[in-house]
Amino acid sequence: MLVEQIRTGGDRNFSYLVADETRRVCAVVDPSFAPDLVAEKAATLGFRVEYVLVTHDHFDHTNGNARLKELTGAQVVMHRMSEENCDVRVDNGDVLPLGALSITVIHTPGHTRGHACYLVEDAVFTGDTLFVGKVGGSDFGEGARQEWESLHTKLLSLPDNTRVFPGHDYGVRPFSTIGDERRSNPFLLQPDFPSFLKLKMNWAEYKKLHGIK
Repeated sequence: MLVEQIRTGGDRNFSYLVADETRRVCAVVDPSFAPDLVAEKAATLGFRVEYVLVTHDHFDHTNGNARLKELTGAQVVMHRMSEENCDVRVDNGDVLPLGALSITVIHTPGHTRGHACYLVEDAVFTGDTLFVGKVGGSDFGEGARQEWESLHTKLLSLPDNTRVFPGHDYGVRPFSTIGDERRSNPFLLQPDFPSFLKLKMNWAEYKKLHGIK
């Protein structure tokens, strides 16, 4: 399996190619602001794009969907609770074939109601749910509660060696692992939801105190 991380502009957005190198097929995660660049990358590597995997329905993650579909004929995939148009609606636990690989959908509400992460072998594409050393934005009510549960009951149930590929370059490095985040991410180190919420509400002060950019 090949994973290519692509910087697409916007607010330090990342897109990804995840490919079965033997059968020469790939999926694209969140082409966002650079669908032409992503399509060119796939063509240069000799991959046919089968899916556009969209993590959530915010503009900075969806604005390249139509163009990449036009360029490649790929099917646009989103969680069933997303409000944008797509070709395939999925739910938690659904599996899509990609050559000899399997794409497993993990519903992770919090940042949005219909946020989905995508697990392919030892790689999870976390969109705006989990960053390196941080977590996605949410409200301070039900959204925060859902995000806490998504992180602890779903993403942290993955093996420690699972590679984490986030939707933005917001952390100290562009990718991580579940194990590294479990051990060092200040949000994941909080012992309970009230502590997690308190950190969310005081994140600016925490960053300043600990020298985090």
